[in-house]
Amino acid sequence: MATAVAARTPARFRRTWDKYWYAWAMVLPVVAVLGVLIGYPLVRGIWLSFTDANEHNVAAVIGRLHLPDSYRFIGVRNYQSGLFGAGTRFWAVLGRTVVWTVSCTFFHYVLGLGLALLLNRPLRGRTVYRVLLILPWAVPAFISAFAWKLLMTRDNGILNYALSALGVSPLDWLGNDTLALISVIAVNVWLGVPFMMVAILGGLQSIPLELYEAAEVDGATPWQRFWHITVPGLRPVSATVILLGTIWSFNMFPVIFLMTGGGPGDATQILVTYAFSAAFEGVRDYAVSATYGVLILSMLVVYASIYRRALQSQGEGAW
Repeated sequence: MATAVAARTPARFRRTWDKYWYAWAMVLPVVAVLGVLIGYPLVRGIWLSFTDANEHNVAAVIGRLHLPDSYRFIGVRNYQSGLFGAGTRFWAVLGRTVVWTVSCTFFHYVLGLGLALLLNRPLRGRTVYRVLLILPWAVPAFISAFAWKLLMTRDNGILNYALSALGVSPLDWLGNDTLALISVIAVNVWLGVPFMMVAILGGLQSIPLELYEAAEVDGATPWQRFWHITVPGLRPVSATVILLGTIWSFNMFPVIFLMTGGGPGDATQILVTYAFSAAFEGVRDYAVSATYGVLILSMLVVYASIYRRALQSQGEGAW
């Protein structure tokens, strides 16, 4: 039986290759590039997370002197100390990351939905409004972060000038723990709303107008039409953009790094900035940074799996 199955497998493979060789040939370069740019760094990072690699024991070239790698395999010690070791900051940083991610994703979706509903109506100058609202998404994130940092400067920022004109004392937007976290969340929301708006607007335009007309004839109120037609009609789009928005916010590095650097103290530190600081600040501990990277990836994979199962249980199907 096993021999017969083994004999059929090469024949099936040959038939598949003969039929789809052109598709495989087109996909192969993409697979090779992804393997080099994503696959190798991922495998390398996982390996480093099981070692004690740092700036003192990795390979280095000093003039004519070539120092080889001298780090050792230490098993899961990095995970034990990172998660449960004395003085670990993982859980505090994780809690802040969850607050950051939930806040950003919530406001991304709610504001994006509101703007999409507004732009889906007959509106004078609607095209101009669409272009203006998409601009934050078109501008590179690092430029937006620097611009907002200047706007929020305590002494010369435009925001504090506006508050002073209203008789309000200047605020230390990026120097106060609470205000700094609120400020970076606000900037990230400003950057992410256009994507949500465009995606939801496309979903709104795919809902048949006949459903709204029939509901209006039956006497449904605007709220009833929204709740029973718009919300179910947007469910597939909403499921996708919420997942993407959560992943992007969880891994959003530029806004926090460029505006606050994780400060003041650790007030705006999230997992990705914490992993960066472990690898490139102070004594560079590449193993600890790789450990945090693997933990971030693992949490996102688990979240995406649970999210997918929840959607399937509600009848959304596979995606």
